Formats: sequence, structure tokens, C-alpha cells
Amino acid sequence: MGQFFYTAKAFDVLERLDPNPEYWEGKRGACVGVFQQIIAGHEPRETLRDILQILRNTGNPQVENIIRVMKKWAKDNRAPVS
Repeated sequence: MGQFFYTAKAFDVLERLDPNPEYWEGKRGACVGVFQQIIAGHEPRETLRDILQILRNTGNPQVENIIRVMKKWAKDNRAPVS
């Protein structure tokens, strides 16, 4: 249904309560889904700030690569990030 943002927020809470690797996988997939929606123009670009913050809430080493890709896209497309 395209509700990746709410799914990402839910997995973020679950991962903070219980650092189960499956919660990270769900959060990662939902964040990438939101990013795809932003690129396609189906989600506001400002949502990228929230997604980056959600990703920063994890200790998984994969997060740095994901954030790097998102920030590069934001820079190349003049999208607001913090």
C-alpha cells in the first residue's frame, strides 16, 4: 500500500526495544521503500530528513552506506537534508 514511512517508524521503535536483527531488516527495507517513493515523487522530499534520522538510530554498520547514497542523491537533486 506504500505506507513505508509508518512501517519504518514502527520498526525503529521495535528495534530500540529489542535489538533483533529482523527488526533492522524490516526498518532498512521500509526506509529504502520511502526513499524510492521520494525519488518517484510520491512522497515529499522533506521526508528524507526523517528517514535519515530513523536510520541513524541503529548501530548496524550497513547504515553508513545507505545514508551515504541517500545524501548523495539529495545533494544531486537539491533535496533538503540535515
